[in-house]
Amino acid sequence: MGAGGMPVGTGRVVRSIAGRDAGVFYVVLEDRDGRVLLADGKRRPLERPKCKSRRHIRKTNTVLELSGAATNKMLRRALRPFYENEGGEPLV
Repeated sequence: MGAGGMPVGTGRVVRSIAGRDAGVFYVVLEDRDGRVLLADGKRRPLERPKCKSRRHIRKTNTVLELSGAATNKMLRRALRPFYENEGGEPLV
């Protein structure tokens, strides 16, 4: 099911499994106290990350190397293949 109580590393690509944003892919910016800060570069830019419970996300096997110079454009490009594989709507 979801990530539950297991820590989710910074830079990991996750998919929302609950809420209005179910099915949306995000990158984890920070993981603390059972909650994660998520951004996708469009709906949730780096300047306004989404706070979500670990129970409401599902981890993927992909971890991005986030540097201090991460940009919204970089996040959108990194997440695009996930939408193409799922047949979903790309972010860009």
